[in-house]
Amino acid sequence: MLKERTLTLPDIALIAGTRGMLGAGIGLLVAGKLTEGQRRAVGGTLVLVGVLTTIPLAMRVFKGQREHKKLTA
Repeated sequence: MLKERTLTLPDIALIAGTRGMLGAGIGLLVAGKLTEGQRRAVGGTLVLVGVLTTIPLAMRVFKGQREHKKLTA
């Protein structure tokens, strides 16, 4: 059974931005366009930022859904 979630436009933009950073970081880690040191530094930073910003966003989405249920129940 699918659960319905309501997201605001800013939430969607933040989620898309973090996915983009994560994808760009992974792409740089596997690409051969930069030196190995540059690739690891930039790619690792983007992956880390993408992962770290995903955690609070996920908590916000799931917490918001529980609060919505309490208000409507």
